[in-house]
Amino acid sequence: MEEKIQLTLNPEQKTAEKLLDSVPTMQSVVNKSESNYSAGTIDESMLSEEEKAMVEQFANEIDIENVDQIVNYGIKAQTNISEFSTTILKKVKTYDLGEVGDSLKELTVALDATTEPEKKGILGIFQKAKRGVGSIRANYAKAESNVDRIEKDLIKHRDVLGQDISMYQQMYELNVQYYKELTMYIIAGKKALDHAKETKLTQLKSIAENSDKQEDVQAYRDYEDLCHRFEKKLSDLEITRVISIQSAPQVRMLQNNDREMMDKLQSSLANTIPLWRNQLVLSLGIEHTSRALVAQGALADKTNELLKKNSETLKMATVETAKQSERPIVDIDTLKQCNRDLIASINEVVKIHEQGAVQRVKAQEELVKIEEDLKQAMLEAGKKRR
Repeated sequence: MEEKIQLTLNPEQKTAEKLLDSVPTMQSVVNKSESNYSAGTIDESMLSEEEKAMVEQFANEIDIENVDQIVNYGIKAQTNISEFSTTILKKVKTYDLGEVGDSLKELTVALDATTEPEKKGILGIFQKAKRGVGSIRANYAKAESNVDRIEKDLIKHRDVLGQDISMYQQMYELNVQYYKELTMYIIAGKKALDHAKETKLTQLKSIAENSDKQEDVQAYRDYEDLCHRFEKKLSDLEITRVISIQSAPQVRMLQNNDREMMDKLQSSLANTIPLWRNQLVLSLGIEHTSRALVAQGALADKTNELLKKNSETLKMATVETAKQSERPIVDIDTLKQCNRDLIASINEVVKIHEQGAVQRVKAQEELVKIEEDLKQAMLEAGKKRR
């Protein structure tokens, strides 16, 4: 609820920080018309009937001849704007939207780490064979850890941006309130100044023009100076009012920048990260299926290879068994060879017997001859002894 404006000639020591705490949060703020928030001729159309009555009453209380009143006139509103700006600066501190951008860049890098491009051609085949589910899980686990950390940072940035947006809304609300307060001070001051010029200043001028007394002329000049000083004071308030007007779009720009960045953060938290996690599950499922298909294919190939090999072995064994079963115990060729060898052996034995007989005949003849030769030798030896 908007704080009720109070005009005073004795400024209170109410700081902008307390005013900031009294302003409703962004959730309870109702969008207000900004048609009153414009420079130009100051009129009373932006004021309620109650505020117009307050201005009239306040204008009647202004004493231009009271130096302290004139010096401090509107100082409360001016001080509020100054203190409010200082308070906002303290609250904003050094928060840098660049940190949000860095977090979003880190998120992109973390997600890219899970989408390593595969090489094409024969190298791609070896790469797929080398990469297993374990390595893929490790890759995703590392990315998941980074994403979790970045997600926490993004949530923190989002919350800070939400607080800043609410704070900027409060800042805008207070700026509108201070703007109206300054306007009321200026309108009341102009009413009081116009009244003073039309009444007492005109009266003193008439007296000075029709009097020969120096004090009457001085009284007119002094009051005219007071009016001039008060007019300068109102001019200063108008400058402050213009500054208040300029602050409005600046606050909105800051607020809109934070809202845009907050939308991006929310999109990343609500869409990008959950979608990536879904794709992670799908990728692992697809990889499991692919690995199972590869294993099934390898098993089928091995089974076919084994069946072919066993079939070939069985064929060879069957044929060889049939051959062996139809084969006689002793081959005809073996019998023929044995018969040839036997005949040759018999012939060889007969031949040897024949040769032996011939040799024995010759030996007998030789023995006879030897015996005769021995006898002859012995006879010849006897003859020689005689």
